[in-house]
Amino acid sequence: MKPDFSKGLLPAIIVDEASKEVLTLAYMNEESYQKTLDTKETWLYSRSREELWHKGATSGNTQQVVSMTLDCDQDSLVVYVRPNGPACHTGATSCFHHTVYQDETTEQSNQVDIIDQVMDEIDARKQEPVENSYTNYLFDKGIDKISKKVIEEAGEVVIAAKNQDNRELVNEVSDLLYHTFVLMRNQGVSLGEVKEELANRSLTKGNSKGERPEIKKW
Repeated sequence: MKPDFSKGLLPAIIVDEASKEVLTLAYMNEESYQKTLDTKETWLYSRSREELWHKGATSGNTQQVVSMTLDCDQDSLVVYVRPNGPACHTGATSCFHHTVYQDETTEQSNQVDIIDQVMDEIDARKQEPVENSYTNYLFDKGIDKISKKVIEEAGEVVIAAKNQDNRELVNEVSDLLYHTFVLMRNQGVSLGEVKEELANRSLTKGNSKGERPEIKKW
């Protein structure tokens, strides 16, 4: 079954295959759709520039296509991808990062999204530096400084645990996660890649011969 381009451009909803997060809404014409199939990376059509664009061609934040699904009318697409970096031009993981309404009854259950929010903020600092930002200070200092902070925070996590100080343990784990996220962003590793690896490990049982050796078992 093929998309119906008789009415013009088709909306393409780009989704992170690992996290299932909607990354962006873009458009495809027949040519960009075919290029996406041929290259296995997202090619889209810019309505403002009236031209094709290869997502990540300039920024390096390409998107490896895993699958594409048509709707019942064959006039819109869902594209599942493995992103190589943030999808949004602001540096955020997703273009959809401004909450305009949230039911109070679901606010608590949505707190798990704080991990993505922190990573989005770190991504934004990398793309658009802010004066006196500690995150930008770390990026400016580079891998040696960031790595030193990760090692330092890991040690403080262990000390807090051995001291039986749960409040301090929460603080130190939060510091460790933050500095780890900065390290990941500095090295070009996305949160989606880590989630995918965790999903692979969760699905992998035992230690049978013939399994992929690069996938660690729980």
